[in-house]
Amino acid sequence: MTNRVTITRRAGLLGLTGIGLLAAPGVLCAQGQVRLTLGHATAAGNPRTVAADHFASLLRERSNGRIEVRVAGSAQLGDDLAMLTGMRTGTLDMSVNSQGPISSVVPELAAYGLPFLFATSTAAFRTIDGAVTQDVIRKLEAIGLISLGWWDNGIRHITNRRKSIETPDDLRGMKIRTPADPATIDTFQALGAATQQINFSELYVALQQGVVDGQENPLANIHTGKLHEVNRFISLTGHKWECSPFIASRIAWGRLSDADKRLVQDAAQEATALNRRLMQEADARLLAEYRANPAVTVNQADQAPFRAATAPVLDRWEQRPIGDFVKRLRAAATAAA
Repeated sequence: MTNRVTITRRAGLLGLTGIGLLAAPGVLCAQGQVRLTLGHATAAGNPRTVAADHFASLLRERSNGRIEVRVAGSAQLGDDLAMLTGMRTGTLDMSVNSQGPISSVVPELAAYGLPFLFATSTAAFRTIDGAVTQDVIRKLEAIGLISLGWWDNGIRHITNRRKSIETPDDLRGMKIRTPADPATIDTFQALGAATQQINFSELYVALQQGVVDGQENPLANIHTGKLHEVNRFISLTGHKWECSPFIASRIAWGRLSDADKRLVQDAAQEATALNRRLMQEADARLLAEYRANPAVTVNQADQAPFRAATAPVLDRWEQRPIGDFVKRLRAAATAAA
């Protein structure tokens, strides 16, 4: 499976490059023309995809066509970790990435995905837009990455092919796919599940073939990934919130004029607001659709036993090298609730 997917991705990238749809990263062309490439891993229709396309459209319109952003979605440029490497080495200009891969270079970012840290997405937005996140932004800049916005990757729930998940005991013996995110892995191990890391672009096939029994994601990702086709049980656990960092390469950023940087930042701010709104709307719409779908079983899990089982995870994270940051983040999340 992995070899086939890898070959497909490479073929897609070579095809794009071969017909000239992707310019060299951060190119400054004649008459001040600027061409940038933005990569992400989600499929058509996902709020991340729609907002990325909107960002490109805003820049094209406001620069009178002078700034052109070519958006490559659906992991055409590789998975999130590959795109992260591309930004740090200057082969990719921008990415709407994922919390797990970015936390591999800035560990503090993983703490935003600790279990039941945020009661709502609104509380998460207040926190991640606040003062505590300035530490993360400075650390990103130190490793060659510029923060353009914190997009919503949703309140997350569990799907599986066996049964409704009512309590943590229902997860025991199950193989659950998680992203390569340490907070998510710790959470599901605390709940008694066996975890396995699989790229999202390969997840449908892994679920279809029984490589794993289930996974966790916001409803928008479950829908655009068509995961409900191979996991008919959707359990509303709301066990964590996760962001999608919108990041630029410092190499590409340094090639932009101050005026163009302002244009990019303004467009990024509007695209961030759009992404967040679309994620909220998708949650309400998709929940109604799934409840009405006879091929899908939706249940509302009681959060209390899940909170109790995962509480030690938060305490253990306060003993890590980033423990002081975790304490400040928990305090900020409480204040934002």
